[in-house]
Parts: sequence; C-alpha cells; structure tokens
Amino acid sequence: MSRALLAASFCTMVLFPAVASADDRTLDATPAIAQNVPAGPPDTQADAPVLNNRMLDGAAPYGNPIEDDRIYVHGIFNQLEGRIGDDAYLRWEGQGWIGNDYNKLWVKTEARYNADGKKKVSDGDHELLYDRPISRFYNLQAGVRYDLDSAPGRAWLAAGIQGLAVGFFNVEATAYASTSERFAFKTNASWDFRFTQRLMLQPQLETNWYTKSERARGVGSGLSDIDSGLRLRYEVSRKFAPYVGVSYQQFFGKTADLKRQDGSSTSDVRALVGLRTWF
Repeated sequence: MSRALLAASFCTMVLFPAVASADDRTLDATPAIAQNVPAGPPDTQADAPVLNNRMLDGAAPYGNPIEDDRIYVHGIFNQLEGRIGDDAYLRWEGQGWIGNDYNKLWVKTEARYNADGKKKVSDGDHELLYDRPISRFYNLQAGVRYDLDSAPGRAWLAAGIQGLAVGFFNVEATAYASTSERFAFKTNASWDFRFTQRLMLQPQLETNWYTKSERARGVGSGLSDIDSGLRLRYEVSRKFAPYVGVSYQQFFGKTADLKRQDGSSTSDVRALVGLRTWF
C-alpha cells in the first residue's frame, strides 16, 4: 500500500507542472486579438492616419505647394551713365520683365544721346521678347526688335538665350532676321568681382555683327563694333548703386569705313559716371 501511495505522489508532482507549463505556452501562442492586444500597424492605406497641410504646417514632403505661378514685375538699368570726353553723351541700357517662374514678357532698351555731338539719339535697340527657361541656368527668348532712334528705323525678328554661364558670367546671345535677307547677331557678357558685399568691379563686353551694310544706320557687314567697360560700383543699397569707370568702343571693317567717310573716329575711350538701379 505504501508503495502505491508513493507512486501516486510522484506522478502528481511530475505530471501536473508539465500540464501547467503546456497551458502557459498555449496562452502565449494565442493570437493577439484573442488577448485584446493591439495587432500592430494597419495593413491597408485606408487605415492609415490622414495627413493634411494644416496638420503639417508646411512640412515637407506633404507641405504647402510652391507658388510658382504668381505674377512678378522686375526692372533694372544696368547702365545709366554719362560718358565724359569731347561731346559727352548719355548712354542707357535697361531691361525688365513681367510674369511667373515659367513664362515672362521681357522688354529691353538701349541707346545713346548726343554720341555724335548733334543732340540726336543713336544706336537705338528696343526689344519685346517672350521668355521661358530651358535649363537651370538659361532662358530661351524670342520676339521682335525695332531700331528706333534719329536714323531710319528697322524691324527684326529675334531669338536667343540669356542666363548665367560657368564662372557666374551673365551672358546674352541673340540672332536677328529682317527683310532683304538681312541678319544680325549680338552678344553681351559681364561679370561681378566683389571686393566686399557692397564694392565690386564689373568688366563688360558687347559685340554687334551684320551680314549686310546699311549706310542709313551707319553699320557695315561683318563685325561692326565692340562696346566694353570697366565699372567700379558701390551698392548704397541693393537697388541704388552709383559707379565710376572707363569705356572703350571700337568700330571694325566696313562700319569703320563709314565712320571715316563721315569724319568720325573709329575708336573711343571715355571716363564714365553712372547709376545702376532696379525695382
């Protein structure tokens, strides 16, 4: 009898803990839903929280879109200067645009007053262009040009590029076509070397080319002229910057021949004083 009781006690001690452990393992293996525990992140997009611009307050990447269709207006006179010497004269070169980041309407104008000492406007070049970016640094421009000054006028179709070249050079290159198979080409480049945030030196060079001579406007075929300058500018403010410097103009080829026939010089070096301003 005693042997039987000992055997029963031994079985109770061995088997009951094993059953309890098995029950614990069964409980642990029960799905989380059965235990009232959250089942983890939602499996579908419909269950995800809804984010909006107000909640994120403009934070990327779900923030407010960039307003790149707003209309802006900008105008600048890069050159508004008196060139000092025999028969001092006024020279201006300016441009402005209205539009958004992708589509702009440009206006460009340049001319001289009293360059020949006769109180007349010469070298008039006025353009109306449509402008659209074609890369990160360059814009394509196309439209019309009209040479309006004291000489007989001429109309041209225009197409070219304007932008920022390697080395932070501001560049323009435009081709023109007119009646009677007349073509022209114009380039302009400048660069700002900064001594300080306000004081800078700007070299600048413009060239003009024509395929046919036109005596009434004083231009000959080939390379007609270059107009260059070196301007030391001080920005009292970003919008108001007086400058001093020197300009050099040289006529070439048949244009130089026309100048000689009129008794004019084929080269001109002058001191200058002017103002660069924009809005």
